[in-house]
Amino acid sequence: MPSLLPPFLALLCFGPPAPALRAPRRVEPGAEAAAAAEEPWCPYKVAAEGAANGRLCFRTPARGFQCAARSCRAHRSPGGAFVANVLRNGSVLLQWGPPRPSAGLRGFALNCSWDGTYTRFPCDSVELGAACRDYLLPEAHGSVRYRLCLQPRYAPPRPAPPAQCVEFRVEPAAMRDIVVAMTAVGGSICVMLVFICLLVAYITENLMSPALAAPRRA
Repeated sequence: MPSLLPPFLALLCFGPPAPALRAPRRVEPGAEAAAAAEEPWCPYKVAAEGAANGRLCFRTPARGFQCAARSCRAHRSPGGAFVANVLRNGSVLLQWGPPRPSAGLRGFALNCSWDGTYTRFPCDSVELGAACRDYLLPEAHGSVRYRLCLQPRYAPPRPAPPAQCVEFRVEPAAMRDIVVAMTAVGGSICVMLVFICLLVAYITENLMSPALAAPRRA
């Protein structure tokens, strides 16, 4: 019987055969843009009124967010591509879809203004990266009509398309509390009225009827 020791020693010395080399994967022209759109971070700059440049910040996109009817109210631009989701806590989540065409897209410019008593006042403007698809206004003023316009920015010589604008009004927090309180009080009053009506009906049916039906004495 031949010995298995020489083949075993050769295997230990030289190791297993090297794996076959794979051919490099071909990257489609639009694959890099699609991968950039799926980045987990959204870079943006907030420039206050009168300031030239803002500080670069990053935020996590709110992917898959849907505006529920009980806690959110959606306002859409005339074209429907720009949506302002006004939440009950006073914050506003802005959402938009990928613009067409996507080639040469550098980012987005978000301009904000609100109506005063006699004139319109500008608020903070935001510059967002090309991968951004939403932005959160953490706190909006109540009883103020906002106008937000989103405009894509392209590399020259491609001109910028028209901006998508949306207008909305945030319900003041005090009014929300009053509405909730009035709803709770109104529900309690309705329950009390129903209970009183049932009690009156019970008294009328069981106590007053026998006394009225008793014969009069001479």
